[in-house]
Parts: sequence; C-alpha cells; structure tokens
Amino acid sequence: QVQLVESGGGLVQAGGSLRLSCVASGSSNFNIRALAWYRQAPGKQRELVAGITSGGTTNYADSVKGRFTISRDNAKNTVYLQMNSLKPEDTAVYYCNGLGSWRFGSWGQGTQVTVSS
Repeated sequence: QVQLVESGGGLVQAGGSLRLSCVASGSSNFNIRALAWYRQAPGKQRELVAGITSGGTTNYADSVKGRFTISRDNAKNTVYLQMNSLKPEDTAVYYCNGLGSWRFGSWGQGTQVTVSS
C-alpha cells in the first residue's frame, strides 16, 4: 500500500513563496509514473495544478504557469512544487498523486496553503 505524505504548506503573504514536497512511501515503480500536484479550495472541486512525466516533461494549469515549478527526485520517491509569486486565489489544500492512469489507489492528507492579501 503506497502512502503519500505532503508537506511544506503554510501561511504566506501575497507575493511570497513556498516549496511543497510529497514522498510516496512503498512505491516500487515511482520512477516510471507520471506525477502531479492537485489542489482543492473550499467549496470547489479538486483541480490539476501541474504534472510531470517520467522523462521530466512538465505541464501546468494556465492559472499557475510561470509561477509554479514541478520537479521530481526518483531516488527519494519525492515530487516537489516550487510556488512563487503566490496569490490569495492559490489558497487551497494541495495534494500529490499520479497523473491520469498513473494514479495511486489513495490520496494523502494534503498540505494547507494559505495566501493572505
């Protein structure tokens, strides 16, 4: 059973930065999975924020393009999300998981990001 543990969230002022981390414990094929960060704001559906393939190709939601950077360290079974120039509308619980058909069977607890204006 794979366990996803997200960390790095917090309270930050608009314009600030945070770096999120997600460790996938118990995954034997982490290195071949496409991975992603998702977020869910209060009263809204979970949305895809950024994805990264096993080969390192990245894609981003239009709302975060140019501000967020997704990366991965296969040796550590870890995926990162560097978030710069944060805006109040980025406030949400952030989750990692596989992308598309690479989804793991469960979700982690997420990490709360709150951006004050």
